[in-house]
Amino acid sequence: MAIDMAKKHRVTVTDLSQDVLGKVKQKCSDLTIQQLDVTNKKELQRIIKQHDLVINAVPGFLGFETLKSIIEAGMNVIDIAFFPENSLELDALAKEKNVTAIVDCGVAPGMDNVILGYYNEIMNLTDFECLVGGLPKIKKWPFCYKAPFSPIDVIEEYTRPARYVEHGELVVREPLTDCEYVEFDKVGTLESFNSDGLRSIIFTMPHIPNMKEKTLRYPGHVEYVKVLKESGFFGTEKIEVNGNLVSPLDFTSKILFNEWKLGETEEEITVLRVTLKGENEKGQTEEVVYTMHDEYNTGTETSSMARTTGYTATAAANLFLDGLFSEKGVFPPELVGKHKACFDYFFDYLETRSIHYIKSSRLID
Repeated sequence: MAIDMAKKHRVTVTDLSQDVLGKVKQKCSDLTIQQLDVTNKKELQRIIKQHDLVINAVPGFLGFETLKSIIEAGMNVIDIAFFPENSLELDALAKEKNVTAIVDCGVAPGMDNVILGYYNEIMNLTDFECLVGGLPKIKKWPFCYKAPFSPIDVIEEYTRPARYVEHGELVVREPLTDCEYVEFDKVGTLESFNSDGLRSIIFTMPHIPNMKEKTLRYPGHVEYVKVLKESGFFGTEKIEVNGNLVSPLDFTSKILFNEWKLGETEEEITVLRVTLKGENEKGQTEEVVYTMHDEYNTGTETSSMARTTGYTATAAANLFLDGLFSEKGVFPPELVGKHKACFDYFFDYLETRSIHYIKSSRLID
């Protein structure tokens, strides 16, 4: 994101780790680096006030409070921190501070919201489904999975109750349930399961009777994760081991960090399928499908997950800086993508970075 933004803007990157900052500077000498602990609210607000726009890309457990601090400082912000709290709770604060905050700017949540927001304007939608996953190209037993971000954020997906909407009713299920096999071009058979990815659209699109988001993994992954979960390895209550108090989750995260760590040049893919159904402008029942398949870029040595999530966030940042969206408050992507100019901007921006969303549609009798 920082390297992409530096093509048009002066960019400062902050991080708690000086080592990380040094590596970032090696990749792009145009970047300014500055060490910062975002939990130091006073210092965070002092530094960000020297800039025009903030991109919040901290781990999920830091996300909500960091976003709140940014808004309290009166700074416009693009947010890509996947936190469990409801970002819309900060809407009144953002309006009070005259701030534009565009949140959840990744792939999903992110681009699937953009698509939904636009088609909600031109169709009477009855169904929305998003299937999405990041996967290593090489399957390594037993998990056949590598995480491009912290394992504890992945485990959060496996433990947070999954919400979806069915026949107009909110349904809460255990994550990792309702497993189905799904076929994808270039990849083959994948396994989909319930995860809590609908987020804001539960509140912004309550009129759509059926909405679901599911995560994708290689077949077999879910069973192994369920074994760990049911055996207590994701527990947060500390247990005594040889006189020491240890959280099972902390222990598991340490073990899985090595098992799931994605190498810097390790090839991986990101796949997404968004399906929308409803009545089009001609009164016909239509199904619209968007698919995206992206792979590790050997030329820039950038992972597909970094590209597909990061460039969505920088698209939102440049869209705002170019003056296409200036409303005040907290806006998930569906409330930005509803505007055709913004919808087109996202897709054009990603297309220039070789991230291709392919649309197909068919009429249903």
